[in-house]
Amino acid sequence: MKSSKLVSMLKKGNFVVPIYLFQLRDKFNISFEEFIFLIYLTNLGDQIIFDPNRLATTLNLTLEEVLSYIDTLTEKRYISLEVIKNDKNIMEEYIVLDLFYEKLTNIMIDDINQAKIEEEKNSNVFEVIEKEFARPLTPIEYEIIRAWIEDGTSEDLILEALKEAVYSGVCNLRYVDKIIYEWGKKGIKTPQDVANNRLNFREKQEKKEKLELFDYDWFEDGEDETD
Repeated sequence: MKSSKLVSMLKKGNFVVPIYLFQLRDKFNISFEEFIFLIYLTNLGDQIIFDPNRLATTLNLTLEEVLSYIDTLTEKRYISLEVIKNDKNIMEEYIVLDLFYEKLTNIMIDDINQAKIEEEKNSNVFEVIEKEFARPLTPIEYEIIRAWIEDGTSEDLILEALKEAVYSGVCNLRYVDKIIYEWGKKGIKTPQDVANNRLNFREKQEKKEKLELFDYDWFEDGEDETD
């Protein structure tokens, strides 16, 4: 009976229900009816004058049903009842929603952190580095790699830096970090940038060797051999 009354309120559009709250509803350890009642309270503001009779009349519920919802939500620490001075300096009892918003914030933070963990599990960059190092990564190393990714360094570029370190015989995350830092100063952001940088370096070396060969004094060298 209570459920049908509250559902009828939703159909009438008496209040707004943010879609993200419905998506998070399973995270709340309250019934559907209590959830709808709680969302109705959020539509009234952060602090609502404690008037069960008015709530019962507005929601077409009995006084007992309203008091039951309030008792449950208070016990489960979604709302609190507090005595506060109103604008006329008169003490009144209010329903305060701070506890609900605190719970909601914690739930959303937990979801974000869980999403990051899942993203890292799905990513192979951690696995590849552990394989190259032939050991598990330490918590600090995980934070360093996570910081690279959060700063916008692509996983492909991280793996390129890892290859560079392994090729140099240095399986050390600090060395990989140094490579990424130096590449950042040169504006290198992709594996293609790395390839272009290597090609430019090779061309400069070849040009330098040709200049050194051109400047070599063959006659003087020949005279020394004759003597």
